[in-house]
Amino acid sequence: MKQCQFSDDGVATCQRSLDPRDSPRTLTINQLLLESRVGLERVHASDLEREMAAGALVVDTRPVDQRDRDGDLPGAVVIDRNVLEWRLDPSSPHRLSIFDDPARRIVVVCNEGYSSSLAAHTLQRLGLTRATDLIGGFQAWAALRKQSD
Repeated sequence: MKQCQFSDDGVATCQRSLDPRDSPRTLTINQLLLESRVGLERVHASDLEREMAAGALVVDTRPVDQRDRDGDLPGAVVIDRNVLEWRLDPSSPHRLSIFDDPARRIVVVCNEGYSSSLAAHTLQRLGLTRATDLIGGFQAWAALRKQSD
């Protein structure tokens, strides 16, 4: 919210308030997460292999330290979270050449399934309407894999 003061000659000097409570549409992270998930057809770890077989692009956004610690997600394309939108936006000159179909299913995978929901929602807002994420993230997939071993 902007706060403005007017001088005697009518000139306004405005500053944006840094207090988030002053914004008319401020959300908590949990509210934002719930709002982001409303339009997602989230994928269960047990269905990830089937999604891949059907042609989904699986994108691992985990940081390198998590991938080094926990391992890779076979068949996934690694895209750092901080450049995800630029790499997948159909209008971006920085788009990856492997992603050439805006109607393609995209399954974003983070470590536990939180930041991936926010990322998938953002991708949908860019027109990638079939973007979604993996419930429980990599950790859910790894736990399921351990059960089957």
